[in-house]
Amino acid sequence: MQFFSSDFKLGILGGGQLGKMMLYETRKWDIRTKVMDASPEAPCKIASNEFVLGDLMDFDAVYHFGKGVDVLTIEIENVNLDALEKLEHEGIRVYPPTKTLRTIQNKATQKLFYTDHGIPTAPFTRFAYTSEIEDSIHNGGLQLPFVWKSAQFGYDGQGVKVVRKLEDLQGLPNVECIAEKMIGFKNELAVIVARNTKGEVKTYPVVEMEFHPEANQVEYVICPARIDETVAQKAQEIALKVSEQMKHIGLLAVEMFQTQDDEILVNEVAPRPHNSGHYSIEASYTNQFEQHIRAILGLPLGKTDSKVAGIMVNLVGAEGHTGDVVYENMADILKMEGVTPHIYGKRETRPFRKMGHVTIVDEDMARARQVAQEVKETIKVTTNKSQ
Repeated sequence: MQFFSSDFKLGILGGGQLGKMMLYETRKWDIRTKVMDASPEAPCKIASNEFVLGDLMDFDAVYHFGKGVDVLTIEIENVNLDALEKLEHEGIRVYPPTKTLRTIQNKATQKLFYTDHGIPTAPFTRFAYTSEIEDSIHNGGLQLPFVWKSAQFGYDGQGVKVVRKLEDLQGLPNVECIAEKMIGFKNELAVIVARNTKGEVKTYPVVEMEFHPEANQVEYVICPARIDETVAQKAQEIALKVSEQMKHIGLLAVEMFQTQDDEILVNEVAPRPHNSGHYSIEASYTNQFEQHIRAILGLPLGKTDSKVAGIMVNLVGAEGHTGDVVYENMADILKMEGVTPHIYGKRETRPFRKMGHVTIVDEDMARARQVAQEVKETIKVTTNKSQ
């Protein structure tokens, strides 16, 4: 099939920043795109060939959208899977496959998949409702502290809470959930695995993630991870095993814990381009968004090595600011060497909302980390109109 400068149409469900960065690559190759999102202000709106307003969880909206494209992909997991399944049965190529998405979309199902396939993960208990947890604690079935996770629709720090005492359960939604044992870890790591429709597989280098203590969001992604080679090797092997067992097509970001005694436990996965791979736009031979396009179109996968050390800093809305966004001190960070900001196109900021990211590249990792710190301390995402 001719993909380039032709009538071929790639459909993307979700019009956020991941889709926007995917569209950099489709435009580079002149691949026609059609995007659906529920927000008329979606970042993808200006960059796609066609933009459709629609609810990603609505069967009819997703089905009718999918009937008008040749290949359908996602930039967010929370989409109507029954519609995708029907499209697959009718011959539309859907990547990642619906079967993979069914496993991943529900965190309880995802965790059971790991235990069933011999993939190391933190011990957990599954609950039909949050309200059942208190009884389990009283009966000695569950020990404090633990991490509460909503089984569905949690992302970017939403739907996750550390429960240290009974009172912490107050205010949590009464939904299907898991209670996961707290792991004393040294590092949070991630490996992105790419698999194309022909079965070719490649992994990106292991990255290290530093999290914001309160927002449960990644603050820094560091590539390569500052870990021992044997640990990196183990992380790569486990990520490949997850990919092999899930039979995904496209990208799979595998997030992992490195324990105090250097065991690797899988935390969770995302079947799409991921925050942990944004550094690749500036630092890699083939960035993750181009790689995703290559994979779902059955094209040869690109080289995943880094050209240079890369650190990514998330730009999130400052606390206490909701409204029209202002990026303070942008000129100051642009003076720094090796610094590239990416602004996602969201006009309204709110506390901890992902508004953009900044990549810092340098041959010297220590220097890149130092500049990343300066960037973090300099740029502010506010609503301060006096700037």
